[in-house]
Amino acid sequence: MMHTLVGWHVEMEFKEEGDRTRAAAMVRLTDGTEFRAHGTANRHPSDPEQLRVGEEIAGARALMDLASQLLQKAHTEIDEVSGRTSHPIPR
Repeated sequence: MMHTLVGWHVEMEFKEEGDRTRAAAMVRLTDGTEFRAHGTANRHPSDPEQLRVGEEIAGARALMDLASQLLQKAHTEIDEVSGRTSHPIPR
């Protein structure tokens, strides 16, 4: 049986500005570190208005930014303990 050790809550907010959707994401880790990230999506003028799609694209881009920041933090911590340079696995 698995037990949850800790949980993270990611907050995501969206703003619609004409044909542009902006997403802002924030996560607070158990050590108190906060990461903030942003993503945008632009609707082509010939595309139908689908706010949900813009939110999904902008949100995904913000989450990708958060993921990159978290990987960088983890590898910095690995390097500090091991005394060598670690490298993230390429995506």
